[in-house]
Amino acid sequence: AFSGAVQYWDAQVDDARYVMTMLRTATTYGAEAASRAQVVGFLREGERVTGVRALDLEGGVELDVRARQVVNATGVWTDDIQELVGGRGQIHVRASKGVHLVVPRDRIHSLTGIILRTEKSVLFVIPWGRHWIIGTTDTRWDLDRAHPAASRSDIDYVLEHVNEVLAVPLSRDDVEGVYAGLRPLLSGESEETSKLSREHVVAHPVPGLVMVAGGKYTTYRVMAKDAVDAVAHGLDQRVPPSCTDRIPLAGAEGYQALWNSRQRLAASSGLHVARIEHLLQRYGSLIDEVITLIERDPSLALPLTGADDYLRAEIVHAATHEGARHLNDALSRRTHISIETFHRGLAVAEEAAELLAGPLGWDDEQIKREIEHYTKRVEAERLSQEQDTDQEADAIRLGAPEIVPVVGPTS
Repeated sequence: AFSGAVQYWDAQVDDARYVMTMLRTATTYGAEAASRAQVVGFLREGERVTGVRALDLEGGVELDVRARQVVNATGVWTDDIQELVGGRGQIHVRASKGVHLVVPRDRIHSLTGIILRTEKSVLFVIPWGRHWIIGTTDTRWDLDRAHPAASRSDIDYVLEHVNEVLAVPLSRDDVEGVYAGLRPLLSGESEETSKLSREHVVAHPVPGLVMVAGGKYTTYRVMAKDAVDAVAHGLDQRVPPSCTDRIPLAGAEGYQALWNSRQRLAASSGLHVARIEHLLQRYGSLIDEVITLIERDPSLALPLTGADDYLRAEIVHAATHEGARHLNDALSRRTHISIETFHRGLAVAEEAAELLAGPLGWDDEQIKREIEHYTKRVEAERLSQEQDTDQEADAIRLGAPEIVPVVGPTS
């Protein structure tokens, strides 16, 4: 029996949008950002690292990017990048897989999120818009790191544990979406990933190269400051102290005032106040970018058919302002349609692809190719989630070809 409980308030983060917003913020301060550019080697002058060789995966062009200091901040790929430099790495990172389930809000009757203890870690039941997110698992993962696959065992583990406290148990039929991510844990003596360090470490393994590894979202700004300070130290010249941990992200400035005037925004834009709230929570004070698209083309004010939490304008905005290059970018990362709908985005794939076609200059052939690729990806994910083991799930997930394939390791 319960003897008591504690209720507290916390923040929420949309991880994919967070990364994209952080990149947009960096570019406003002069950074250059290139998506789908893969590092395939390092430029060297003797022992010193003087830049990287990168491959533009979209265009197939190799680029030499020279720099006085290079930072390796590659998470679960840290060891692979160390191998490109050669020599023994100082830091080793092990991947731990975490699997989350998304279920509709009406499946769990609670006004608050819930935190449960399991024999290995904690299980969170978190309110997420019109859904709940339930997770997570914590298991070692040595297979494909680009697309960690969730197996039937992972899904059953989460359901089994959450059902211990629910009056009306959940079944697999209640699960709208499943997603898996990898934690980059600093590997130590212990074999169990749940016991490996969540701390971060910064190192200077060879001249010209700074490495930062470990850590987590909660501490990423401290990690960034530590890494930038190490870079400044390596430059041997006067660099002001890093202020990266105090810079508001794009869309943060003025957000509160806009939230207070959301009724006025609704009236002037012609959108329902519920839509304005949704847009403010996703774009903050960059909401004007989306509203301007709607002013130019009023058909973009309509919701997507089959994913009506999102407006058609948001798909266009993903391409015009947020660097989305492919259908999967828009449905899995700029929005979460791929995990927030029972059809996993298939019912909106055609409409979304046609909306992306304009800003991205796609012809009918490319539209068809994008839809086919997305469909195969969803089918492979569904099938992988029916498999009992990581190995079987991984093999099936890898059966869906990449629309922009990465290259194998080269040195």
